[in-house]
Amino acid sequence: MTVRFIDTHRDEFGVEPICRVLQVASSTYYAAKVRQPSARTVRDAVMMQVLMALWVANRKVYGAHKLYKAARRAGHDIGRDQTARLMRLMAIRGVTRRRTVRTTRQDPNGIRAADLVDRDFTADRPDALWVTDLTYVPTRSGMAYVCFIVDAFSRRIVGWRVAAHMRTEMVLDALEMARRSRGGRRLVGLVAHSDAGSQFTSVRFTERLDEIGARPSIGTVAGSYDDATAETTPGLYKAEGGYGTDATGANPWDRLPSYWDEEVAAVANLPGE
Repeated sequence: MTVRFIDTHRDEFGVEPICRVLQVASSTYYAAKVRQPSARTVRDAVMMQVLMALWVANRKVYGAHKLYKAARRAGHDIGRDQTARLMRLMAIRGVTRRRTVRTTRQDPNGIRAADLVDRDFTADRPDALWVTDLTYVPTRSGMAYVCFIVDAFSRRIVGWRVAAHMRTEMVLDALEMARRSRGGRRLVGLVAHSDAGSQFTSVRFTERLDEIGARPSIGTVAGSYDDATAETTPGLYKAEGGYGTDATGANPWDRLPSYWDEEVAAVANLPGE
């Protein structure tokens, strides 16, 4: 940094006067000018270009951990700490999550099932524990809502539904998609965990779970830890798919993942409810 400063101002003030003010020997400056850059400096310069390209290619949403993983997948020998250090040098960072709309609305007359999970989201097999949650998607034509159903064993999204409302029908549609993705069979022994939103305490949802052989499990209202696994999926989607700014500076909601395009576009044209 000192060398760059002297280079910038040497024509105006001269090397020796600047070095006197900075209390740096002029011989140190001249030695630095002829010294070859270290191997680390050369490698950092190369990897900064790689990381910047990957960060932009991923719509500028990746933080250090994901950018490190992306670089490793691309065949580059780099560590996570090195990735974080170079990101700081380049003044780039991952997107942060925000939440402005509350989607959990409790029905005071709804009958809540017991919490069968107790914040332990481990599963020893597929279809042992499904977790579900609602989130929102701002569009140019208004707010759309999304229901996710995630298998806790594989973290796979087994069912989802987009709608212009948060009624029980959308949750039932997501549940049916999840059931069909598992071959349409009865899922005896499955625990379906959710928050205490009115959609999940409704009689229709509870009865449908019983029909497919599943048991309901409900956490608390606005208790993120009680439904942490389910909230992670929409949180990541909104942060990386929605709030990230892409390389062109366009509205990120214009670049939803391809499998959302058709349904979200259709919902955006419906009147808000």
